[in-house]
Amino acid sequence: MNNLQTIVELSHEFGSEDYVKGGGGNTSVKNESTLWVKPSGTTLSGLTPETFVAMNRAKINELYEVETPAVAADREELVKNLMGAAVENDAGRPSVEAPLHNVFELKFVVHTHPALVNGLTCAKDGEVACKRLFPEALWVEYIDPGYTLCMVVRERIEQYKATKGKEPALLVLQNHGIFISANTPDEIRELYFYFMETLKAEYDKMGISPSIDIAEVSDSPETVEQIRSIFGDDAAFVASSGRFTYAPGPITPDHLVYSRAFPFTDELRPESAAKYIADRGYAPKVVVAGDRIYGIGNSQKNADLALVLAQDGALVMQLSAAFGGINYMTDSHREFIENWEVESYRQKQV
Repeated sequence: MNNLQTIVELSHEFGSEDYVKGGGGNTSVKNESTLWVKPSGTTLSGLTPETFVAMNRAKINELYEVETPAVAADREELVKNLMGAAVENDAGRPSVEAPLHNVFELKFVVHTHPALVNGLTCAKDGEVACKRLFPEALWVEYIDPGYTLCMVVRERIEQYKATKGKEPALLVLQNHGIFISANTPDEIRELYFYFMETLKAEYDKMGISPSIDIAEVSDSPETVEQIRSIFGDDAAFVASSGRFTYAPGPITPDHLVYSRAFPFTDELRPESAAKYIADRGYAPKVVVAGDRIYGIGNSQKNADLALVLAQDGALVMQLSAAFGGINYMTDSHREFIENWEVESYRQKQV
């Protein structure tokens, strides 16, 4: 089996809802000259050998030496253009994490955002717990995704190698997810199994369930019509479930993209909706009303994902109790994601 077919199989295996939601996560495989990486906005489960973006590694390496503008928007535009110049086929726009995948010397890289993992990464005592449970892992505090994250991780990996004589196979990113790298697919699987099973045992020891309780209540057509009337085109499509203990703040970039940082919890009145939009600059993706929670969007897929990510956020919050409770993203980190062109592009792809 060739390497591209192998990374497709790994992508499908780790593209299930246990590991990612929507277009989250990314994968890659490399040789000395070329990096093949998942396109932005696509799903891991839908990848084929032809859909991977082929990138010239020598051109990606130039990014690490370039002098970038201080203004975030200008910096990210420059990086986007440099990454575009490194693309060697017509498979689309490469994942924003492509420069980070290129940093790893090991052949295969699989990056995912499992709730089981983010119960650790999004917890107040996550770093301490990570060092206790996974002493060989490299923990990195929250850094804005993209170029900034890549450069910090690149430096940390060099420091790790200088100390331990090898690069880390496990990279754990606060309020983000996990990168696992290896030279064989079986090593990827073994490392994931080790990481996930260790966390499952920890939650079990603490008596914390790996699933959330969702109340079983009937839907209300009247409430759905109210939501559509108040939010207009932003609620053209609706998905709903019974109530669960939702997260009231921003947890990870994926949650920001698909379900927004904050649910709408006020009374279903036009003036309340107008205030939310005025305060936030956008309509909500999640509405809490009566005995149900609603995902809303301009497509059914969009609405479904909003609800799925809201439930995932609730699970992350529940699991984080094992490690000191939830640690929300800061306003500055949240605003970077909300205003980042890359994430706007990814949401449009969905």
